[in-house]
Amino acid sequence: MLDAAADLLRNGLLHLSDSDLVRSTVTRAPFSRDVVRRFVAGESVEDAVHVTSVLRQTGRLATIDYLGEYTTDPAMADRTRDAYLELLSRLAEENLSQHGQAEVSLKLSALGQSLERDGDEIALENARQICVAAQQANTTVTLDMEDHTTTDRTLETARALREDFPWVGIVLQSQLRRTEGDCRDLATEGSRVRLCKGAYAEPEAVAYQDGPDVDVAFVRCLRILMEGKGYPMLATHDPRLVKIGYALAEQSSRTPDTFEFQMLFGIRPEEQKRIADRGNTLRVYVPFGDEWYGYLMRRMAERPANVAFFLRSLATKG
Repeated sequence: MLDAAADLLRNGLLHLSDSDLVRSTVTRAPFSRDVVRRFVAGESVEDAVHVTSVLRQTGRLATIDYLGEYTTDPAMADRTRDAYLELLSRLAEENLSQHGQAEVSLKLSALGQSLERDGDEIALENARQICVAAQQANTTVTLDMEDHTTTDRTLETARALREDFPWVGIVLQSQLRRTEGDCRDLATEGSRVRLCKGAYAEPEAVAYQDGPDVDVAFVRCLRILMEGKGYPMLATHDPRLVKIGYALAEQSSRTPDTFEFQMLFGIRPEEQKRIADRGNTLRVYVPFGDEWYGYLMRRMAERPANVAFFLRSLATKG
């Protein structure tokens, strides 16, 4: 009963993430900025660098995302690319990027993939320029996965980038029925794979609809990655899945430097510190920028506790 209610709430929030009316209402509301600060580092490159520095002081690593997606404006794609180039330069200046301490996460749709003309080629070229800057900063890049209609194109871009930058990582989503096969393909030497549950409203034909099914699929996929020769990155806040991650790593005779846990900025920060204090690698997904609405809605969809936090802020600030 509770699982069904949670799934209904999640699906509703995911659909709201596409609503222009709700987007306008929430982004203009005076309380929104205070709520967003819990989940978003800020709007500027300097905000992202500051948060990354604070995380490093507590032994946590970072992967930084400049918020924005599905752009149909070539100039906006260029601005997104340039924001990443500036970010990588500043991270290097502050000695935060060395040996992958702070890397960047890219959404290809924000780099031009959604453009009607030559979108894939434009996104690839923009991502390539970011990879060059990341290499100069001695860090890495991970390609975020978006809705299922872009999966094959994103994987193809990853393959193209890995010809010159073999350290480029990729995200896979356990909610998609195809992901077990993708895990088998990518569990290879040198491959970096972030496994998450998925945060997009997807049709039943391509994705599991119930939370328990997504969790079971996550474990199946994680087992494949742990038993493979790549570098698994476990993106989850679920205590059960974290515990299973430890167990599968032990079964596969993995040392702490051969996999990592990843959690979102603002969610379970004390648990993040505990994992890092145990000697495991804990990387925080740090978003920044003013295009935060869709990101915020998906974060609330992932955990009912996030909704409660948001509603409490409504009552306090509204």
